[in-house]
Amino acid sequence: MGEKKLVNLTVDDGVAIIIIDNPPLNVLNKEVVACLNSCLEEIEKDKTIVSVVVTGTGERAFMAGADIKEFLELNAPGEAAELSNNNHWVFSRLADLPQPTIAALNGLAYGGGCELTLCCDLRVAEEDVKIALPEINLGLFPGGGGTQRLSRLIGSSRAKEMMFFGEPLGAQEALKLGLVNKVVSKGEALNKSVELAKKLTTKAGKALQAIKQAVDQGTEQSIANGLTLEIKLFDNVFQTEDVKEGVNAFLEKRGANFKHR
Repeated sequence: MGEKKLVNLTVDDGVAIIIIDNPPLNVLNKEVVACLNSCLEEIEKDKTIVSVVVTGTGERAFMAGADIKEFLELNAPGEAAELSNNNHWVFSRLADLPQPTIAALNGLAYGGGCELTLCCDLRVAEEDVKIALPEINLGLFPGGGGTQRLSRLIGSSRAKEMMFFGEPLGAQEALKLGLVNKVVSKGEALNKSVELAKKLTTKAGKALQAIKQAVDQGTEQSIANGLTLEIKLFDNVFQTEDVKEGVNAFLEKRGANFKHR
């Protein structure tokens, strides 16, 4: 038998599922980051993938933050920057996937776990989930993209409050803030996320990717430049086979059978 992987990837009928398997709390360490990067590399190569789900094993944690023991190794100036930069690179690789991504939160999402969920497009949380950026309690602050992605998602004031105090949010409060999209019963986050991911495979894959690109890149620009990007992507999508299928299906009063081409 081969060495156990801390992150596993399965692909089935257009849906990729990334599972973090570092019990008991799926903490983020260098090996997890490396394994996650390998999974993302495989996803980038597989043109059949339409949507992606990210989750953790067990019932206690999606990812309960970083491996604090690794922090003891960061003594010289620049070593923390190297760790942060490596995490940023892999997390951004997830955020930059062209396909829609869904985080299935099956337990605690603290620190790096919260930051990992922020790299996904949608988040489904079980009702007992807790989400936090508690780095302030270690004399630190989020170094895996949290200061930037959280503020863009829920606004700078709410994001600062979460980071200043480091206190966890429950699933319902996170839902009200727009930090998660759906709250489900305990044990149902993965099922619901896969259900949503499969539903996305019935949509036009190229159009889904264009939506993601238009939103992600457009909101980082002026509205004028964002609208110009939208026009360009709209034209690109009109050249796809799926547009012809979608229009013909509508006119023929039947369901569309998209091929993601």
